[in-house]
Amino acid sequence: MKRPSPGMLLVILLIALIGDSRSAKAETTLEKIARTGTLTIGTRTGSPPFGYINKNNDWVGFSIELVESAIAPVLSKRIGKQVKIEKKESTPQTRIPLLTSNAVDLIAETMTDTQSRRESVDFSITYFVTGAQFLVKKGNAIKGLKDTAGKRIAAQQGSTNARIIRERVPTAKLVEFPDQPAAFQALAQGQVQAYTNDGIQLAGLKAKAPKPDEWLVVGEFYSYEPYGMAMRKNESDFRHAVNVGLMDAIESGRYFEIYEKWFGQKGEVPYPMSAETKRFLQMQVVPK
Repeated sequence: MKRPSPGMLLVILLIALIGDSRSAKAETTLEKIARTGTLTIGTRTGSPPFGYINKNNDWVGFSIELVESAIAPVLSKRIGKQVKIEKKESTPQTRIPLLTSNAVDLIAETMTDTQSRRESVDFSITYFVTGAQFLVKKGNAIKGLKDTAGKRIAAQQGSTNARIIRERVPTAKLVEFPDQPAAFQALAQGQVQAYTNDGIQLAGLKAKAPKPDEWLVVGEFYSYEPYGMAMRKNESDFRHAVNVGLMDAIESGRYFEIYEKWFGQKGEVPYPMSAETKRFLQMQVVPK
């Protein structure tokens, strides 16, 4: 019997490898959840009330409850068994790598949906709307964006706020920190004169500070910050399930009950929803 030539052996090997790669197609997020029974989310530990460790050492928050109450039931129905939620800490500089490395399935925190981020990840519908402001000590001269020129301003690494400050006030002395607690500590110790972040996050910091009356959230919104839940790109089935969960919660009113719990007058961080914002959220719900 004639032995195959080296060239023919190479062709046979390549065909085998192609076949193996096709059979070992990457597992989708929904397939992973069905296999493990677990949805792994990236969320915050120091951003009240979206995700934080409370005084009882429980990891809780608005974003977490939305996932548990609105999204997990849709996924459970989809895969035919109860889905458990596993939480991992995420920050502005780690959240996209956590997704792309498959360490988490969903980012559920204070992540603004931007065009540049859409190059790396996909987003759900918007589930919260805010804008950037400043946190200062009472008596500070900073009242808004124009007052930051020449001042030391804290921001979080990888945040949209840091980018906007660089672009619009290049003379501001921007100091970036890995997370919100570190930025607030620098502000409390006088290392910086203001801390810029989304207004709702600053309101949360103020509310949870040892002496809330010492702090002010100041300035008009200098950015539009629509929060979405982020996921790996091109996972249309998973994205649809997440969106269905959020839309059902908005349509049924459950979303607004959860919002009132965390942001109402008796909530962790009072932050009344405007009629305009409520209408915007409702307009995202598409007919069934």
